[in-house]
Amino acid sequence: MPSYHAIAAMIVTLWMFVAFARGRMSIEIISLLTIAVIAVGLYFFPLPETQPTDGLSLAFSGFGHYALITICALMIMGRGLVVTGALDPAARFLERLFKINLQLGLLFSLVVTFILSMGVNNTPVLVLLMPIFVQLALRGALPASKTLMPLNAASLMGGVATTIGTSTNILVVSIAVDLGMPEMDVFHFTPIVLVASLVALPYVWLVMPRMLGDNRVERVHALRLFETRLRVTENSILNGRELSEVSSRLPAGIEFHDVPPGLLRPHHRLRMTGTHDAIEEAMITLRGDAAPSWVIDRIKRRSVEMGVDIAVVEMIVTADSRLIGRTLPSSGIADLYGVAVIGAHRPERLVGERDKFSEGGDLRFAEGDVLLVMGLPDDMQQFSRADSLLQLEGIRELPRRSKATLAAAIMGGSIVFASLGFVPIAIAALAGAILMFVTGCVRFDRVGRALSGSVIVLVAASIALGRIILDSGAADWIAAVMAAGLEYLSPAAALAAIMLTMTLLTNFASNATAATVGTPIAFSIATKLGLPPEPLVLAVLFGCNLCYATPIAYQTNMLIMAEGSYVFKDYIRTGLPLVLIMVTALSVALVVTYGL
Repeated sequence: MPSYHAIAAMIVTLWMFVAFARGRMSIEIISLLTIAVIAVGLYFFPLPETQPTDGLSLAFSGFGHYALITICALMIMGRGLVVTGALDPAARFLERLFKINLQLGLLFSLVVTFILSMGVNNTPVLVLLMPIFVQLALRGALPASKTLMPLNAASLMGGVATTIGTSTNILVVSIAVDLGMPEMDVFHFTPIVLVASLVALPYVWLVMPRMLGDNRVERVHALRLFETRLRVTENSILNGRELSEVSSRLPAGIEFHDVPPGLLRPHHRLRMTGTHDAIEEAMITLRGDAAPSWVIDRIKRRSVEMGVDIAVVEMIVTADSRLIGRTLPSSGIADLYGVAVIGAHRPERLVGERDKFSEGGDLRFAEGDVLLVMGLPDDMQQFSRADSLLQLEGIRELPRRSKATLAAAIMGGSIVFASLGFVPIAIAALAGAILMFVTGCVRFDRVGRALSGSVIVLVAASIALGRIILDSGAADWIAAVMAAGLEYLSPAAALAAIMLTMTLLTNFASNATAATVGTPIAFSIATKLGLPPEPLVLAVLFGCNLCYATPIAYQTNMLIMAEGSYVFKDYIRTGLPLVLIMVTALSVALVVTYGL
């Protein structure tokens, strides 16, 4: 019989799983309750040869664990890529691919993720790709909730394909060598994993996205069409070309009116309408200005001098505003407040007001018009108060594109150093996060936006739970029961049972725990059954990587949780079928390969 500590550990694990699955309490509450139960229980009933305070250290050890620090650092680096716009080129390329065909774009992304994860640790691969797909969702492609889970599955499948794909693989192979098995090369079991992954790919590609909800938030302002004048600059891609030559590069939702014939030159102002997001994208893509260049340059210069991000906000003209009846040039907004109006929207109820243009063709402001204003936050607040404008939504900061190359270099360097084994992933991620702060890619007062509280407490709780399962002897007891039962099974059934057991253990404890406990047991079972140890050890290795069914099973599962707006049920619903598919395919492939 297991000790009462082991029984209690298994009960807490089961309760945590049921609580997550029912979804009646938030992730934060369940995680904190789990930590509290472990802390209080070990204080009054300490483990053998430990003090009550040792239980407190175990319960709260997750908050200082390197895995949590690594996840937080990776989230900060991912935030740096987003706020600097470093991933925009990749996002635009994938956006064009998704425009051709959504399913083709997703398939291409899954294959690229799988291949990258074979040679690079799957954690930095997902950290690199995750912000790209969040950006794609904002650009109108598939919602992040439908892409991040399949991408995570592809990265996990790719990681298991080589001995260097995950740290778990390296651990299992190292333990096997210590037990007397010959060392495996990098691609020793890659064909087996490729066969199984091909079997699972249709599910990950076509079925899994349909099982996940849409986490996009429909925004009212997305329906507003703003009118602006896009100024062709010397550096614009429109300079010396006709508009038709670059029409394929225009974002969706942009429309030009009254375009002059012939080649466009820097003095041209093109009347353009589009949504809030489309106008910002068009300014970047076409390298044109939606306001006088001197205003834009002054805003950028003051942003650098003051260390404040440029932002864009929507404001509505009220009945008391001095702007009513004026045009943009005659309002003096830029001179008075140092902000730029880059677009104006007239509600449909004021459609008759559309005829009120000045002699120069500029729209005269009326009550109810919505202005798209760009500038520094304090300047926009002053403009809003002085001219009686009502802010419609929170300020959205523009990417600091001057830092984009630097942010990409920091992320790339961290990935390279971690992947080549120069430093552990924790050190590479921490160094990268520090460099993001020092270089200004991520501001200290914006760190809270990069981190997810639910992920932090969930990681801390899962680490504490993994430790109590191991220290209480629960893992050893499960392993002993498994070893006793497998002696009476056929080789193929024993192999599948080992893989399933390791899968169950890794989804509730940790990969390292499952690998450490399972590898010697598999070797021992192989000896008792007179079987070659390699296929059974590989069953352990594969099982330790089939961590799709719970968010606490692997750090990448928790990384995508906030961005994908996932709940515990999403992992169970999509992960369990994938686990069964992979266990079946891998077991059959092992049996055929080794002739069991």
